[in-house]
Amino acid sequence: MSTKIIILSIGVLLTLLALLGSIKGSSGKGLIGSKLGVPIGIIGVLMMIFGSYSSDLVNYNTQIEQVSIGKKLKIEGSVDAVKVVSPIDKDSVDCRILTMGVYPESHEEDIWVIIRPTDDRYYPQSDHTNTSYKRDGEWQVVTRFGGDKGEVYDLIIYETDSEASAFFSSTIEKWKEADDYPGLQLEEMPKGAKEVERIKIYTRKNCRGIF
Repeated sequence: MSTKIIILSIGVLLTLLALLGSIKGSSGKGLIGSKLGVPIGIIGVLMMIFGSYSSDLVNYNTQIEQVSIGKKLKIEGSVDAVKVVSPIDKDSVDCRILTMGVYPESHEEDIWVIIRPTDDRYYPQSDHTNTSYKRDGEWQVVTRFGGDKGEVYDLIIYETDSEASAFFSSTIEKWKEADDYPGLQLEEMPKGAKEVERIKIYTRKNCRGIF
C-alpha cells in the first residue's frame, strides 16, 4: 500500500472518529469533547483532500485529458506483424501521447511499449490496463516522456509471454508505490520479451518533472 493511500485511509478514520465522537450519549455529552473532536475532524478532512488529490484516483482522469496523438503511418494491405502506426520514426511528440499500432489476426502475445531515453535505461509504459489495449487488429497504450525539450528516445515495441508481462506489471506497481522510477537495465529485461520494432522520437516540449 502506497503512502498516499495510507494518508487517505487515516484521514477517513479521523473524520469518522470526529463524527462518531460528536454523537451525544444519555448524559447529553458527546463521546469526544468539541475541543478535541473539531481539530481531529479538520485534520481528517485535510488528510483526505491531500491523499485524494495526490493519488492516481484523481490524477488518472486529469492526465487522460492531456493525451495527444503524433503523426500517423498509413498502412496498406494485410497486416503480417506487429507495427507502430503512431508516432512515426523521427516524429516530435508531446509529453504524453497515445502510441498506436496494428497486429495480425492470429497474434496472441501481449504487446508492450518500452521507452529508452538518454540515460540508457528501459521504461515499460502502461495505463490502467498495464499491457497495451488490443482489439480488432489494433493496439494502443499511453506513453509518457519526462526529459528535456528535443531529447531523443528509442520507442521500442515488445511481444511478451505471460511471465514477461507479469514482470513488467509488477515492476510498474513497485515504482508507483515507491514514487520512484529508476528504469531497467538491459540485463534486467525478461527473457520472454521479444523486440519487434524500434523507432526514434523527440520531445517537442520540456517534459521534465511534469508527471
